[in-house]
Amino acid sequence: MELRIPTRMGDGFMVAMTRSELRADIEDATAEAARKAKAPPLTAGEQEHLLDIYASPAAFTAVDIGDQVVLSCDGGGSKMTGTDLQDLLESEQRLGQDILELWHIEYSYKAIKTILPFQQQVMQNVQMMLTAPVQYGAQPNLAFYSRPDGPVDNWFELLPRGDIPGARAAIEEAMDLATKDFVYVGEGMLDAGADGMDFDTTGGAGDGDFLSALRAVKHLREKYPDAGIEVGMAGEFTIGVHGELEWEGRRLAGLWPKGQLEVCQDAGVTLFGPAVNINTGKSCCWNTAYSLTVIKPCMDVARIPVHPNVGQGVCGVPVNGYPAEDAVSRAAKAHVEILRCDGL
Repeated sequence: MELRIPTRMGDGFMVAMTRSELRADIEDATAEAARKAKAPPLTAGEQEHLLDIYASPAAFTAVDIGDQVVLSCDGGGSKMTGTDLQDLLESEQRLGQDILELWHIEYSYKAIKTILPFQQQVMQNVQMMLTAPVQYGAQPNLAFYSRPDGPVDNWFELLPRGDIPGARAAIEEAMDLATKDFVYVGEGMLDAGADGMDFDTTGGAGDGDFLSALRAVKHLREKYPDAGIEVGMAGEFTIGVHGELEWEGRRLAGLWPKGQLEVCQDAGVTLFGPAVNINTGKSCCWNTAYSLTVIKPCMDVARIPVHPNVGQGVCGVPVNGYPAEDAVSRAAKAHVEILRCDGL
């Protein structure tokens, strides 16, 4: 009788599975990911390596000494101590994060533009106190530019009515407004001393969301050639809400991580964060195998660092307010050792 090993589901619930069941999950996940993303499945050796990681009963696992990678973040210290400066000091000195991020609880560029002077002053303060590079981050959130929160017609209301031309026109109008805001905030924060900018959860509102961010990236790269610019994606597949948007002749709808990386590189991004959404009904082992399979093609074409978003609800980490360290550490170890990614 096979030993049952404690492990977790995609929602964080602890279950027990045998080594054979874990192996079956890996095989099923990599086959499904390969079919969807049109990517090669994990090799037999990679599958065995992943199985060893998840078949361990250890409460916590890690890479070997010397194999550590750079830790970047979005959202920073999550308001642990009450002020931005204190949170960033905690993130740098206690949590050991290598690239820090200043952010505001109203985590979208549309909202940040209204408080830019305040955020610029905070950035100057933290740059005086911290050693690690500090970037500024927020989400594109293109949907915030549609009614009732914004000035543009709501394309998610127009599309169900069959008004496709009207929906596309609304998206294009919102994109113009959004890109101006991204550039305004980006220039303001870089002028205030930020080491870089982070466009977090890019593509969350579809291909228009992605394109508006790419346009801002290109502008900022040309004006600030030495600044860091990170783009972290919202999911493994760019949803074609508009459907016809292109970046330099390449259609954005339907791009998987490799394609997302390639257009980001062309736009001037310096750090790419692929994100692979969790299936809560599958094991964490299944989810990590799926994530590795769809991200792996990035590593063959990457000219910039690739930091998979190994965070809550993505890349093998459960959808849970406080993801268990056994699940988080296994996902991190797998992405570093099997993908040979540059960071997390």
